[in-house]
Parts: sequence; structure tokens; C-alpha cells
Amino acid sequence: MRFVSWCVVSVFVLGLTSQFVAAQEADKSAYVAGATSKFVNFPGIPPGMTGAVQSGDPGKGNATLLLKAQTGCKVPWHWHTPTERVMMVSGRAKAEMKDGSPVVLRPGDFLYLAAKHAHQFTCQASCSLFDVTGDAPFDVHYVDANGNEIPPEQALKPAPAAKKPDKAANQQ
Repeated sequence: MRFVSWCVVSVFVLGLTSQFVAAQEADKSAYVAGATSKFVNFPGIPPGMTGAVQSGDPGKGNATLLLKAQTGCKVPWHWHTPTERVMMVSGRAKAEMKDGSPVVLRPGDFLYLAAKHAHQFTCQASCSLFDVTGDAPFDVHYVDANGNEIPPEQALKPAPAAKKPDKAANQQ
């Protein structure tokens, strides 16, 4: 019985210690100068959007990304495994969520997106925003109109160009 009690106390102390160490890591201050942020194209994201990791590791979870998108850049219907918190810094964007009304995001606006909830994002005027992900690796799962998952190549394929009217047909 004494051995079992010792094991329970040891596990409890170990648990407290690991919580303390984790809390210390989270309590470290960090400063990232915007001017030194290196913006890159993330795989599976439209070419009109770039990002810079400000803290954490998006491949492991709990990361903060600074994103920039050109006017007209659209991230089609998709979802993420982790929760997503978006804070607009500049510009204007439209966010649409399945089973919800579209919203227009302006500087200072905040948007919380639940894990695995389909949404799309369109930058309407040169966008800059923070995207804070939750406790899972950052990923993007594109979906079609029926909600079925599709490959990024299919989701990001440019729409066919509109056919220009034939001048000869218009002159008759």
C-alpha cells in the first residue's frame, strides 16, 4: 500500500512540475519586428497570400501567423483541424461560414472559427491579419459545394476566363 501511495504522490508531483515547466515556456516574452518578418507562400494556399510565423510552430500547433493577401485573393471553402482566431490589422475581407451569414472584416475585427467548420475568405482590399491556431498542427482541407474534401490543386485551380463577346456578332 505504501508503494502505491508513493507512486500516486510521485505522479502528482511530476504532473505539477511538468505544468510549471510548460507555464514557464508560455510565460517567456517574445518580440518580433514586423519589418524583419519573412513572408513566404505556404503550401496549399493561394499564391496571392503570404505569411510569416510570428510564434510557435504551425506544424505542431499553437502558432501565430501574420498573413498578407492581395486584393481579390480568395481562399475557397475549407476547414482546419485546429480552431482559428483571426484579427484584421488592415484592409477589408469577407468571411463566409457554412450555416452562417457572411461578415465583412475591417481593422480591429476578430473572428473565431471552430475546428473543422467550413469557411472561405476573400480579401476585398489589401489585407493584413493575424491568424492564431489552436492545439493541433495547422492544416487546410478544401471542400467542394457538397462538403466533400478535394485536393488543393482542384480547389485552387483558376476559374476559366469569361469568353469575350465576338465583335462580328455584335456588329450585325
